[in-house]
Amino acid sequence: MSLTIIKNATCTFCGCVCDDIEVHAEGNKIVETKAACSLGKSWFMNHNAEKIYPEALIDGKEASIEDAIEAAADYLYKAHMPLVYGLSNVTCEAQREAVSLAEKIGAVIDSHTSL
Repeated sequence: MSLTIIKNATCTFCGCVCDDIEVHAEGNKIVETKAACSLGKSWFMNHNAEKIYPEALIDGKEASIEDAIEAAADYLYKAHMPLVYGLSNVTCEAQREAVSLAEKIGAVIDSHTSL
């Protein structure tokens, strides 16, 4: 299997958002990181690009993306005080979209650092 080296990878585990990390991958598995702290190294080493879950779930059952979006929209519409939480393991772009959605629906935003 060939080694792929990704330079200047961004870690979104914590609020530091380090973007000078070098990631080495063999296939879908990350095998080494350089310049990552212990939290970042653990975050990268325990993630991969392997598809092991369905695209979407509704009540624990496999569903289409379209049906999942509709179900999520329904949950949010019916929510009295929606909460956006758990953004530490998503990309900056996903965080931006989550904050935009939270602003539109009047949600509360919290991060894992509140623990």
